[in-house]
Amino acid sequence: MADEVRDIVDWGHFEKSRAELGPGFIRILSYFKEDGVKSIAQIEQAMRDQNTTALVIPAHTLKGESRQLGAEPLATIAELIEQTARLCVETHRFPDELVPEVVELRRLFNQTVELFEKATNPLVSRAAPAGFGRKSASNQGFGRI
Repeated sequence: MADEVRDIVDWGHFEKSRAELGPGFIRILSYFKEDGVKSIAQIEQAMRDQNTTALVIPAHTLKGESRQLGAEPLATIAELIEQTARLCVETHRFPDELVPEVVELRRLFNQTVELFEKATNPLVSRAAPAGFGRKSASNQGFGRI
């Protein structure tokens, strides 16, 4: 696994949250995905509309949910968008400088969700064929007594 991909999620924090939330973890993870898609769409729309105020709440929501699950790089970008938008609301200007971060936000969110899926869904980790003559290393003990 490349360092860049490894750094997208703090797996120690992710597993700690998973243990603390117990059976509710999968539900929280599904909320993260649903809310994240909505938040990113709202942020992108606010940028298109040049509506600085509309950037704040979805960025704040994404930041908090990302931190809860150990997705610190995603939370950091969302926090930058939120803080910059708050400052720009006070100074009555639009934060054009956030365009690269808003673009990166969707890419990073999609990568994060993909990694969460691989970590929580045994079917995703078994979906790729191992290839001819190779023994699959994933889920070796699944379903065995």
